[in-house]
Amino acid sequence: MLQISSNVSIPESEIELQSIRAQGSGGQKVNKTSSAVHLRFDISASSLPDFYKQKLLALRDSRISKEGVLILKAQQYRTLEQNRQDALDRLLQLIKDATAVEKARRPTRPTRSSQRKRMDSKTKHSRLKQLRGRADY
Repeated sequence: MLQISSNVSIPESEIELQSIRAQGSGGQKVNKTSSAVHLRFDISASSLPDFYKQKLLALRDSRISKEGVLILKAQQYRTLEQNRQDALDRLLQLIKDATAVEKARRPTRPTRSSQRKRMDSKTKHSRLKQLRGRADY
């Protein structure tokens, strides 16, 4: 059971984990074991609430296929267990990031002091440019 929030969770049966060989440069007895993990999660067939599904499917992420299947590959660690946990953590973080509600931006206005400083600066700059003109003798 992958706990997303206090009332939303994903059963282990909906997450497909497959162990594969890790990529990387070879060598003597290197990359012979299946220590990397492919995580497949079908968003549209999951038991997530519709709000979560819509937010995840609306993401412009290359890891989500056209059919709505999220595929994560974890091969950062040397052991299968660490890579499995890393894949689950990344799935959890992706869901939390996609469903985070951003605070609405309230437009601000410049202060009177900053407006006055700006106008004074413009006046000073204008006066300086006028003084650069041709001298009348």
